[in-house]
Amino acid sequence: MAIEAQHIRFCTSRDGVRLAYAVTGEGPPLVRTATWLSHLEYEWQNPIRRPTRDVLSRHFSLVRYDQRGCGLSDWNVQDISFEAWVEDLDTVVQAAGLRHFSLLGGSQGCAIAIAYAARYPEKVSHLMLYGGYALGKLKRDLSERQCEEARTLIKIVELGWSRQTPEFRQVFTTQFMPDASPEQQRAFDEFQRLATSPENAARIVGQFDVIDVRELAAKVRCPTLVLHTRGDARVPFEEGRRVAALIPGARFVPLESRNHVLLSSDPAWRQFIDEVVAFQQTAAPQSPDTGVAQRLSGLTERERGVLELIAQGHDNSHIAQALSLSEKTVRNYVTSIFDKLQVSSRPQAIVLAREAGYGHAPLKPAH
Repeated sequence: MAIEAQHIRFCTSRDGVRLAYAVTGEGPPLVRTATWLSHLEYEWQNPIRRPTRDVLSRHFSLVRYDQRGCGLSDWNVQDISFEAWVEDLDTVVQAAGLRHFSLLGGSQGCAIAIAYAARYPEKVSHLMLYGGYALGKLKRDLSERQCEEARTLIKIVELGWSRQTPEFRQVFTTQFMPDASPEQQRAFDEFQRLATSPENAARIVGQFDVIDVRELAAKVRCPTLVLHTRGDARVPFEEGRRVAALIPGARFVPLESRNHVLLSSDPAWRQFIDEVVAFQQTAAPQSPDTGVAQRLSGLTERERGVLELIAQGHDNSHIAQALSLSEKTVRNYVTSIFDKLQVSSRPQAIVLAREAGYGHAPLKPAH
C-alpha cells in the first residue's frame, strides 16, 4: 500500500540555505540522510525510490530531506562541503523537533550519519548504514589510472549532465543499478537530470571523493548495523567491511546483489528492509540497570534539576540563568553530577540521563 501524502516543509541552515524536508508515516522517528541526489517532489512517484520510502513509512515516522543544491532545497549555494552536509542534517533534525531518533545513511550519506552520531551521541539511538564508505575514492590506495578515472567522472558530469540524451548520466546509472531493467534505468536517469544542475552535481561528486571519517567512526557508541551488497559496482564491498570494522560493536550484513541502489524486485531489498526494521526494534537501549539507578538516586534535588537541563542540551550559561545561579556554581554542580554518575564527559551524561527519562520536561523560566 502506497503512502498517500507527504508533508513538505522548509528550514534554514546557519549560512542561510533553505532546506526542504518531508515527514511520512507514523511510529518511532527515523531520519534518512540525504544521499546521491534527491528531489522530494519528483521522487514521490519515482518507481526506484517509492517502494523503500513506502515500506519504511509503515514502520517509522520517516524524515527525508533534499541536500543543499538539490531538489526543492536551494540550488544556488556557495558552500557544498562535508561539514555543511553534517550541519544541514542537524538543521533538519531541529526543525522536525527530534530529540532522540534512529539514523539511516546510504552511500555517502553513511559518512554524514557516522559524523553526526559521533558528534551528537545523545541524539542517535540506532545507526543503520547501507552501501557506504569511510574513505572517499581519492583517499583510498588507488593507482594513478584509478585516480584519473575518478577525475574523468567529474568531467563527464560537467559536460553532459543536463543533456536530454542520457549517455553521460548512464555512466552513473549503470554503476548504481547494473541489474535494473531498461525502464528502471530510464526512470533513474531522468530523476538524476531533474534533481540538480550539472555544476552542483560535479561539486557534489568532487566532495564525495575526499571524505574521510575513519577517526569519527571509532567514536560512534550507539548500536550500529552495516549492510553492503557483495557485487556493489559503485562502492566496493571492502569499503563496507571497513566501515563495520571501524565502528565498535557494529553488526555487518552482506547482501547478495550487484546493485548499489536496491530495487524492490531484488531479493536483497526485502532482506535490507527486514534487517533495518528488526534492528531498530531489538537493539533499543534498555532501561538503566540497577547500578545506574543507584548512581542517579545519589543526586540531590538541585543536582537532578541541573541534570534535567543538561539532558535538554543546555550549556552552563543557560542553566545558570534558568536556575538563578552563578556559572561557577553550575560548574561545581556539573562536576559533582559527573562524579556521582561515573561519567567523564557531557555527552556521556546526556546519554545516561535520557535513557533514565530526563530531558523531556520543558525548560522552566528562572524564579
